[in-house]
Amino acid sequence: MTESFPRLHARTRRFTLGVPRNFTISPDGGRVTFLRTRSGTDPVTCLWELDVASGAERLVVDPAALGAADEDLPPEERARRERTRESAGGVVAYATDREVRQAVFALSGDLYLTDLASGETRRLPAAGAVVDPRLDPAGARVAYVTGGALHVLEIATGADTVLAEPEGDEITYGLAEFIAAEEMDRMRGYWWSPSGDRLLVSRVDESPVALWHIADPANPGREPVPQRYPAAGTANAEVTLHVIGLDGTRTAVPFEQEYLVTAAWDAHGLAIVTLSRDQRTMRLLSADPDTGETTLLREDTDPAWVDIVPGVPARLPDGTLVWVADADGGRRLVVGDRPVTPPSLQVRAVLDVDGDTVLFSASGEPTEIHLWTYTAGTLSPVTTEPGVHSGRRAGGVTLVVRQSLDIEGASVTVGTASIKSVAERPGLEPRVSLVRAGERELSAAVLLPSWHVPGSGPLPVLMDPYGGPHAQRVLSARRMFLESQWWAEQGFAVIVADGRGTPGRGPAFEREMLHDFTIALQDQVDALQGVAALHPGDLDLSRVAIRGWSFGGYLAALAVLRRPDVFHAAVAGAPVTDWRLYDTCYTERYLGHPDEGHYERSSLLGDAEKLERPLLLIHGLADDNVVAAHTLRLSSALLAAGRPHTVLPLSGVTHMTPQEVVAENLLLLQLDFLKKSLNVS
Repeated sequence: MTESFPRLHARTRRFTLGVPRNFTISPDGGRVTFLRTRSGTDPVTCLWELDVASGAERLVVDPAALGAADEDLPPEERARRERTRESAGGVVAYATDREVRQAVFALSGDLYLTDLASGETRRLPAAGAVVDPRLDPAGARVAYVTGGALHVLEIATGADTVLAEPEGDEITYGLAEFIAAEEMDRMRGYWWSPSGDRLLVSRVDESPVALWHIADPANPGREPVPQRYPAAGTANAEVTLHVIGLDGTRTAVPFEQEYLVTAAWDAHGLAIVTLSRDQRTMRLLSADPDTGETTLLREDTDPAWVDIVPGVPARLPDGTLVWVADADGGRRLVVGDRPVTPPSLQVRAVLDVDGDTVLFSASGEPTEIHLWTYTAGTLSPVTTEPGVHSGRRAGGVTLVVRQSLDIEGASVTVGTASIKSVAERPGLEPRVSLVRAGERELSAAVLLPSWHVPGSGPLPVLMDPYGGPHAQRVLSARRMFLESQWWAEQGFAVIVADGRGTPGRGPAFEREMLHDFTIALQDQVDALQGVAALHPGDLDLSRVAIRGWSFGGYLAALAVLRRPDVFHAAVAGAPVTDWRLYDTCYTERYLGHPDEGHYERSSLLGDAEKLERPLLLIHGLADDNVVAAHTLRLSSALLAAGRPHTVLPLSGVTHMTPQEVVAENLLLLQLDFLKKSLNVS
């Protein structure tokens, strides 16, 4: 019996299982290690290796063979996976030595070391449940965190040394704090020196952060889970840096700004990147590991905010700085002190520096992402076929990951070899039309039912956005639209639109979101009207619904509260309803400090009495990112205003919904709600 799309969509974790990822190329370019599950429905991730010359793949680590397929994770690892939105299990992260000869990883809190040449894997005697193990560059030692303490284990002898022990229950060493992981994409809290004789270590003190509690109402006998949550306008964790030698010597590396963005330690020295609380000033500092003294290398400022770009700082072999900065209306690659890309090419990330070659990703057309190299003053495109590309480079070899509208899943090539994807086929083919809609020519995707004949009659409309800043839904990649096409097959004309604030069109377009999230609603209205003009007779504007999750959930609720003339029903999943309840780094970047007065305009709570359309609120009660209080407070305000609405609480569910039955039925319940609300047969 063929599985329904909702069940398959849930079981395959949105068709991500079986897709190769987390690539590491050996310095000679001869081997690639990567992660992939054994099939498109197997949730256990394995470690693999590709021989580039022969194209042969080899299974290196199968957690099931180690007896570790069933996971019992320490709380710190569960939190890390929630921050990374990791929905699979098994070997979900690994680290290698400099020569990519060995790899370390954690399974169920145990520490494992693999010899990549022989495939021999053994468990190392760690002192407790292991989080974020990392080999030193030479591969002689493993650092890891357990119980908030940073340990170093000598592989040859098994000797375990505690380098940094927390001084209290609210202190950790070597872990990223909530804000760094959730909003700055920094998932680590320590860095080895190139010689492997010391480490740069972050000390996190969460005691200043407000204490919240995540309760489980379905199990009243359980204690609520305490969580330190830095809501907008409140205190962040205190983060300090220390260089700690293997002999226990410690040198403080002071910095003045609120946020530690990242650090890099290579042959040219130790560098750290910091960001001010208002995020308008970013500093790149060099640090003397012997004295802790810092020197300002670069300062970037912006009246709105300075963006964090992945992959920088980096260095060329001669020490020349590789950076990304906004200049002349574009986000540009900077080598030394000179922008080397044109303002029309929006740099997304620096992916690798291989000798004198910088591999980076960038967009000219915002719906596409391409790979480029910069070498000795010359810019060269690596990819030209339409699509969304990422990659890695080492030893003169470039690995290219391509997604597009004309292929299923992802294509991975390295040299003349390829790494196969074993993801499941979704059983439907997105019929995507990418257009520019409205007066701002917003990027939009239009999906119609496969059985619909254009001009044969109007269809009810479903707007299916995310809509928030720094996140993009309209990309030239088939996987972005699988769920949207399923909705189209249920009888809807589906529109996915990216408004102001989304990346790919330059800094000015992104910064129009400053101090006002509600412009996202105006852009959805403009996109709807623009698409309707492009498809006369196909869209029934008297039956328009909107659905979304997280910021998209906020946008969906905002739509029926403030524009009931346009939107006739909404499904709001995990919506932010009061931005004072969301975190410091994200919220203050766009709305500023709550005292500046920009929050009321973007809050939903004051609009409760305006509701006159059907609204379904969905929220995971275990959500530690957008806590369930958001939905509960809006529901209370709606009840006080006498406005009928529906609330669907999800017991034990976080901001993700990886549980198969929950994820499947969520789609079906939303479909039933919207069909009834719009009188769709």
